[in-house]
Amino acid sequence: MRMTMTISLPAGTKKKLDSYIAKEHVNRSDVVREALRQYFAREEFQRLRGILIPEAQSLGLYKDEDIFEKVS
Repeated sequence: MRMTMTISLPAGTKKKLDSYIAKEHVNRSDVVREALRQYFAREEFQRLRGILIPEAQSLGLYKDEDIFEKVS
């Protein structure tokens, strides 16, 4: 179910958004939905990273190369 909401943006941000949607011929709502999807995905990645890095370090894994060495 979709719901409508109103947001406020700084004038410069709205101008960039309007310019982008005119140039790319996309829907303003689609751009905002995609931006929010990416924001939430990045936040979840950071949350998981915060959990997993200490665990990896406790196993002596500090770099990608350390992991590749373990699984090779």
